Amino acid sequence: MAVDEGVAPAAEADGPDAVHRLKPNAVGLLGVVFMAVATAAPITAMTGNVPFMVSSGNGIGAPASYLVAMVVLAIFSVGFTSMAKHITSTGAFYGFISYGLGRTVGLASGMLATFAYVVFEPALIGIFSTFATTTLKDQTGVHMPWWTFAVLMLAINATGTWFGVSVAEKLLVVLLATEVTVLAAMAVSVALHGGGPHGFTFAPVDPVNAFKGTSAGLGLFFAFWSWVGFESTAMYGEESRDPKKIIPKATMISVLGVGVFYVLVSWMAISGNGEAEAVKAASSANPLAMFFNPTERYVGHWAVDVMQWLMITGSLACGMAFHNCAARYLYALGREGVLPSLKRTIGRTHARHGSPHIAGLVQTAVTAVLLGAFWAAGKDPYTGTYVLLAILGTMAILVVQAVCSFAVLAYFRSHHPESRHWFRTFTAPLLGGVAMLGVVVLLVSNMGAAAGPESGSLVLKATPWLVALVAAAGVGCAQYLKRRSPERYALLGRTVLEETKER
Repeated sequence: MAVDEGVAPAAEADGPDAVHRLKPNAVGLLGVVFMAVATAAPITAMTGNVPFMVSSGNGIGAPASYLVAMVVLAIFSVGFTSMAKHITSTGAFYGFISYGLGRTVGLASGMLATFAYVVFEPALIGIFSTFATTTLKDQTGVHMPWWTFAVLMLAINATGTWFGVSVAEKLLVVLLATEVTVLAAMAVSVALHGGGPHGFTFAPVDPVNAFKGTSAGLGLFFAFWSWVGFESTAMYGEESRDPKKIIPKATMISVLGVGVFYVLVSWMAISGNGEAEAVKAASSANPLAMFFNPTERYVGHWAVDVMQWLMITGSLACGMAFHNCAARYLYALGREGVLPSLKRTIGRTHARHGSPHIAGLVQTAVTAVLLGAFWAAGKDPYTGTYVLLAILGTMAILVVQAVCSFAVLAYFRSHHPESRHWFRTFTAPLLGGVAMLGVVVLLVSNMGAAAGPESGSLVLKATPWLVALVAAAGVGCAQYLKRRSPERYALLGRTVLEETKER
């Protein structure tokens, strides 16, 4: 298919215009699901977000917030997966939006998505290093500086990407399975013991309570934050088996499976403490007590020790998954030659492993620079590096998700009118797009509270402007290519595995 019809043309495998492809058929349905769920980091989302939601957000309505977020994200995913049945691209949002809203908006969105995933990795390294230093000191008495763990995680992430998605998949399966098991053990044990000291209470899962509390908006934002990365399923399409079927299934499994898990675990954590006791524990000097107390009471002290170590491995798995995402977005931009030199560097894949190895190394270098900058500025790896960069990346990716919903509307109207459906390709993406814009408003309105001690940080104040600047840079770059290099402009967002009718 010619370029002007939408798909980048093939080239000789080793020619100057060759498109280096990722290794095909490298991962199946479960592998894609595990890698997407790993970016959500269930144990980090539960132990890190839920206590804050209970103490400063919507109180005992935190599980209901997850219920609301699950419904909204499921509606968003209906349109997202409808498009995934037609387009398979490691650029995911970049490719989808380029087809739906044009190359200029596509490149701006692609750069925003890349920016988000690039900053997520150093954010996760910050929280990983904090968990590691704290747990090691508490359980062994050994103190090591946080940067030693940061270097370790950088090396692990770079190695995993170098050797390909199948290697990362195997490691993530093990890490994710263990963290899910210990959280499930706590939830099941509370349920088997009658729901805690006061029995089962259903107020936490009453949807009305999602909109109550000290700051309902803050609680809802943290609920949506807990899913960031679920959309990464689409970027593994070129490496998966039968992507037109696997990616839609993996996306819905990630949204609904993670959602049900979040609701049940957060509900049982509150019930296992008792409503008043849960709020008290979440508001204490050690908010993790909200999870540690019912775990120790109903499972055993050994499970608390295990949970602490799994908080380390969970953040490691999340960081690895985001490193893979960032490398693939960098590779997707590079292989289309947005700048000529990029196609010969980050746009290349490993001759043996079929991995975006150079893009992975570039991502490692950028992460090291960002970590070094925050260290030089005297920022704490958790309250500084993790919180500030996570908020920055989350704002960027939420904007892209909203734009993608509207791209679905335009894509089916202009490209595949025969596949249009009143709900799948119109109502669902329209509602999803409006809802995602609402979540962006929630984030902007609650940034200061979410940042805690860093609420006055220059990085936080600059966050909306940085997001706008990256988007503007994408628009400017696309317009420059359109005028000066129309052949390169024609390729923007068009290097896809295939663009076909829905199966």
